Parts: sequence; C-alpha cells; structure tokens
Amino acid sequence: MASFTVVVGDPDTGSSYQLEAEEQDANRFMGRSIGEEVDGGAVGLDGYTLEITGGSDDAGRPLSGDVTGPNLTEVLMEGRQTGYHPSRDGERRRITVRGGEISDAVAQINASIVDRGSTDVDELIGGDE
Repeated sequence: MASFTVVVGDPDTGSSYQLEAEEQDANRFMGRSIGEEVDGGAVGLDGYTLEITGGSDDAGRPLSGDVTGPNLTEVLMEGRQTGYHPSRDGERRRITVRGGEISDAVAQINASIVDRGSTDVDELIGGDE
C-alpha cells in the first residue's frame, strides 16, 4: 500500500508542515499530477484544498511537471530548472527526473494551501510545527 510524506506549505505565514498520508488517504493522491488540486482531508486538513507543487521519489529524484506520466526519463536541461542548477552560463546536462504524475515510487509530495477552511492549521494538526 502506498505511503507518502506530504509537505504542506502555507503561503500566508511562510510555514511548512510535514504530514503523513497512508493507505486510503494516500490513494487520493495516486494518479494526480503537478498542478492538480486535492482535498486537504487526506492529510488531516479538513476544509482545506491543496495544490500539488512537486515532490521526489524514493531515490531523491525530483518530479518534473514537463514530463508526462510517472516514469523515469532523462531530460537535457539548460538554465535553472527543478533538479538542475548550472554552475556557468550555457552549461547543459542530461538529468534523470520522474514524470509529474504521483505513483507508488514517490516518497514525498510537496503541496501548497489554495483554499482555507474555518479552522486554523495549527489547531488541526495539534499545534506541532
């Protein structure tokens, strides 16, 4: 069964929260892509809506919204992009990234709060940061 660490960023306060999604809750993320919205109830944030902004697989390779599907692909990158930061002008490098679709191979999902519920985030997760 799938299990994810979901890092939820709060754009209003600048805080981030590391939450777990296991079994049925993790299935809400399966098949979704970067940029899609998910109900926050999957990670205990009832009434909130989250937007998937990225993530990484079990080996630390980043998810890329430019690559479709959940498979690994080598992409020739130039300029500053997700997973590649060139050290000099004009440098290009072939980098292995995973597609932007959430699958069993994903270990961490990054998300951002889009719509807020009536209860504060700190109250919903028990005051832990």
